[in-house]
Amino acid sequence: MDATSFADLPGTPANHFKLYFYAAVSQVLTTAAERMASENALEDRFPHLNVYNVELDGCGARGLASHEVPAWWREAIGQWETDAADFLPARAIRDSAGLDHDAMTLVFCAGLIEEDARFGSLFEALNESPGQPRPTIGLLTECWAESIDRGEVRARIRRLHELGLLHVVNPEVPRLQQALEVPSPVWDAIRGGRPERPVPWAQYRPPSSLAAFGDLIVPDPLRAALAQLPTLVQAGDARAVIVRGPQHNGRRTVIGAIARALGRGVLEIGGLTKRDDDRWRQAGLLATALNAMPIAVCDLGPGETADIPRAGGYDGPIGVAIGRSGGVAGAAADRALTFVLDMPDAGARRDHWRRGLDSSPTFELDGISERFRMTAGNLRRAAGLARSYAALDGRAAITAGDVQQGARALNRQALDTLAEPVAASGDWRQLAAREDTLRELTSLEMRCRHRERLAASLNTATGLQSNCGVRALFRGPSGTGKTLAARLLAGVLQIDLYRLDLSSVVNKYIGETEKNLDRVLSRAEELDVMLLVDEGDSLLTQRTSVQSSNDRYANLETNYLLQRLECFEGILIVTTNAGDRIDAAFERRMDVVVEFQPPQPPERWEIWQMHLPAANAVDPDFLNDVATRCVLGGGQIRNAVLHASLLALDARAVVDTAMIDAAVRREYRKVGAVCPLRPQAFSFTGG
Repeated sequence: MDATSFADLPGTPANHFKLYFYAAVSQVLTTAAERMASENALEDRFPHLNVYNVELDGCGARGLASHEVPAWWREAIGQWETDAADFLPARAIRDSAGLDHDAMTLVFCAGLIEEDARFGSLFEALNESPGQPRPTIGLLTECWAESIDRGEVRARIRRLHELGLLHVVNPEVPRLQQALEVPSPVWDAIRGGRPERPVPWAQYRPPSSLAAFGDLIVPDPLRAALAQLPTLVQAGDARAVIVRGPQHNGRRTVIGAIARALGRGVLEIGGLTKRDDDRWRQAGLLATALNAMPIAVCDLGPGETADIPRAGGYDGPIGVAIGRSGGVAGAAADRALTFVLDMPDAGARRDHWRRGLDSSPTFELDGISERFRMTAGNLRRAAGLARSYAALDGRAAITAGDVQQGARALNRQALDTLAEPVAASGDWRQLAAREDTLRELTSLEMRCRHRERLAASLNTATGLQSNCGVRALFRGPSGTGKTLAARLLAGVLQIDLYRLDLSSVVNKYIGETEKNLDRVLSRAEELDVMLLVDEGDSLLTQRTSVQSSNDRYANLETNYLLQRLECFEGILIVTTNAGDRIDAAFERRMDVVVEFQPPQPPERWEIWQMHLPAANAVDPDFLNDVATRCVLGGGQIRNAVLHASLLALDARAVVDTAMIDAAVRREYRKVGAVCPLRPQAFSFTGG
C-alpha cells in the first residue's frame, strides 16, 4: 500500500498516537532486522513481536530499508493529519515546540516500552547491555543514522531533553549509554488521557466544566472587559492575564471563563514560583497536550515575586491568580493585562448564596447576604455546609444558624493554625464599665454593623476610596475588661472571634513576620471573622532611631503593619496595657479608640454581682464594703469568686462571706499588697 492507506482511519487522538507508535515500531524493527542480518532471524529470536510485523504488512510499510522508513511515515501521517479535524495532542506538542516528524518519532521510540513491556528485551539486545530495557542515545542515533546525520539526531535528542519530552534515567554513565524515557504524565497526555490530576501539583479542568462569561458574578464593567480578552489574545496583543484578589474569590473562575472562550481547558499549577523549577517544562508540555491554558496560582507574601517562564513546549496564553501582595515577573509579565477582583458586595453575595443554596428554601437570604461578608468561594463552600447542617437536623429550609455553622467550619480549617478561636457570646449588660466607655463600645458596634454601607456612602459622597475595615484600640490597665469587651462585641455582632498568637507571628528571620501577618490578616478578611490582638504592644510600639540592624528591621515590620492596617477590610481589635508605648501613627489609623478605666465602687459592685453564683450567702453589707475599699480589677474579682467557689465546693456548701473574705485577701497576697479589709471574727481558715 502507498502512504494514503490510512485515509479511512478516523482523525482521533488515539489513532494519531497509533500512527506515530507504529512509525517508531517500524523504524526499530527495520534497524533490528538489518543488525541481525534478516527479518527471519529477528522473528526467531523475538517471536512475540511478530504481531507488529503483521500490522505493518497491512499498511504497506514492510520491506522498506531503514533510510526509507522515516520518509514513508512522514508522508503517510502528514496526509492523514490533513483531514483530521480533532485536536491531536502529539501534533500540538510537535507544532508548539517547533519539532519535525523525526523528532516526534524519537519520542515514541523512547515510549514503546510504556505500551508494550516486551520491547524491553529487544532494547536490551540492541543496546548490548543486559538489564537496560530502554533505548539509549547510541541506539536511537543508530536507528536514524541511515536517513539523518548522526549529529542532527543527537541535536534532536538534546532538544527533546531540553523540552522535557525525554528524560535521562542514568545520567552517571557515558552519553551514548544514557537511556531515555518519556515522563509518564506527558506520555499519558500524548495518548489522549485527560486525568484530573496529571501530576500532584497541577489540576486539569476541561472546557465543559468552566464558567462562561454570562455565568460570572462580577460587576458589569469587568464582565464587558473580560469578554474582549479572547480577541486580544488571539491577535497576540495580550499574552498573559493576571487576576489579583483574595483567595477563594473567583480568580481562577474568571481565568477559566477566558480559557473556555478560547476553546481551552485550564491547568491549575500550584507552588511553582521560581524560573529554574524543572516542573515548568512538564507543565508547558501538559498544557499543550491537554489544550489547556496554564494558571499559576501564587499567594505570595510581601516582597516576594513569582518568576514565571514561558516553557518551550507551550506558546499559548498564561493566567496568573495572585493575592494582593507580591509581584509577577518573567513571561507572565510580558504583554499582561491585570484585573482586580474585590470582595463581593451585598448584591453579589446574594447571588452567590442563591446559587450555593441551590433549590434549598431560605427565608433569610437578604439577612444572610448582609451579615456574612466573605469571599465568593467561601460563600459557596459555606452554603454547601449549611445545606448539610440543615439536613442533619431534618430540615429542608436553610437558616442563618446553619450558615453560621458552615462558616465556622471554614474558619477552623483556615485559621486554627494561625490564630486561636475565642468563645464569644452575651451582650453589653455583662460588662460593668463607665458610661463613656459603654457609649464608645456601642458606637463601635454600629460602626461594625454598617461598615459596608458607610464605606459605600463615603465613596459616593467624597469620591475617595475608603474600605470596609474597622480598626479599634482598647486601651487601659490590666483587668479592666478589654478582652471581655472584644468577646461581647463579637457576641452582639454574631461573628466568630479569633485571638492572634503573637508568638506564632513574630519571627527572627527577616521578612517572615510580615509574611505571617499578611497571611493571618488576609484569612480574617476572606472569612469575615473578628481578629483580636491581645496585648499588642510588641507589634505597635513606637519606631526608634536606627542604631543597629535590629532597629532597622523592627522599624520595617512596624512600617509594613501600618500599611497593612490601612487597607485591612475586616474587624481588628487591639488591646494594650501600655497606651504610652503605642506609636502615634497606629493611633491615627485606628477608627475607634476606647479608654478602659479601673472600675470605681459602683462598677466593682456590679462585677461582683455578675460573677457571684445566684445561690450564695454573702452578707450584702460586707460585699458593699469590699466593693468600696478593695480596688480590684475585673479579672481579680473573677479570680476571687472562682477561688471562693472552689472553697465552697470543697466544703460542700454555698459561697459565703468568710470564703469571699479569704479569696480577697488571697488576691492581695498574690500582688504583695496589704488588704484594706478589717480583720473579721469569721475569717476562713481554709484560705
